[in-house]
Amino acid sequence: MKSMLITGATSGIGKALAITAANNGYQVIACGRNKGSLDELSKHNNISACQFDVTKLDETRQALATAKFDIAVLNAGTCEYVDIDDFEPEMFRRVFEPNFFGVAHCVDALLPSLKRGNKLVIVDSMARLLPFTRTQAYGSSKAALHYFTKSLEVDLHHKGVKVQAVSPGFVETPLTDKNDFEMPMKISAEEAAAAMLKGIESNKHTVFFPKFFGFILRFMHILPTSLQKHLSLAMREKQ
Repeated sequence: MKSMLITGATSGIGKALAITAANNGYQVIACGRNKGSLDELSKHNNISACQFDVTKLDETRQALATAKFDIAVLNAGTCEYVDIDDFEPEMFRRVFEPNFFGVAHCVDALLPSLKRGNKLVIVDSMARLLPFTRTQAYGSSKAALHYFTKSLEVDLHHKGVKVQAVSPGFVETPLTDKNDFEMPMKISAEEAAAAMLKGIESNKHTVFFPKFFGFILRFMHILPTSLQKHLSLAMREKQ
């Protein structure tokens, strides 16, 4: 039985992925901060819990020091939107701590135990593809995370460790429930988990879902920057 370690497994995509993977025969190590949610997940025969906070390096190192896994899905993250008329630098720290440094902490903790055939799956976002309004903190953190993933893919190649990026679109989660704007082609967490598991098993370098939304944003991403700005301004006006 293959094993899958998942951070951010107490809600949203992470929780749905933990359940989906367990139902598909994986032995899942569900990681997160919420003890109640972890206890609930642990009732599943194929799920065990590991409680820690990815933003705390020493805690992360201690929690993952003896972790045994085939696939590690680094999914924990958060989202906040910038009010340009009330700019708050501290928000960037709050967003980057789990979204970027939390992943770096997990990689630091897992590197000593990585072996040939293991896979690291790092979850960023399609928000990195276009300069969307109000996403200076979230989009920047995910863009930095994607670059980190692709660079890590190069430096772990010789060790036989596969590194994979996952870029979701809009998914119905407690985070997106707070959004006050239209979210085109939004899918459920369960649909996202199924797409993510399929993508992980496909060994693609980067997994996008929903597929059609990913196709649209990737096309927009390769447009001249002047056109990207024009489209982003139009979306801002619509909001």
